[in-house]
Amino acid sequence: MKNQIYPCLWFDGQAKAAAEFYCSVFKNAKIIDENPMVVRWEINGQVFMGLNGGPMFKFSPANSYVIECDTQEEIDHYWDQLGSGGAHGQCGWLDDQFGVSWQIIPRILGQLVADPERGQRVVAAFMKMKKFDIETLLNA
Repeated sequence: MKNQIYPCLWFDGQAKAAAEFYCSVFKNAKIIDENPMVVRWEINGQVFMGLNGGPMFKFSPANSYVIECDTQEEIDHYWDQLGSGGAHGQCGWLDDQFGVSWQIIPRILGQLVADPERGQRVVAAFMKMKKFDIETLLNA
């Protein structure tokens, strides 16, 4: 069975707007199907469902979506697009205009942090950042 497990995001009547927004941000994305209650979309083969559930529940940073980026251009793209109308946080975290939390990180972050010679300097460098800067991390 394909995509046996996928996230359901609870929106206050904005599921279709959210799906359209996410599909505009990611290159390989499309809306799969929709009805007045539910919209399903796919990003890079991962299915998401948006539920028009009402105002009872809100998003929280306790659940976030991580985007590993290979280049600074990718980081800049996702940071700017997803963060538009939302709130930018520390260490690559942001909330989009719908309140969904994202982590926009360089793919090499784990490798840099694990480096016994410079891992602590890398952590010290990124703790001062909002949006990750790959060159600064590489030079730490």
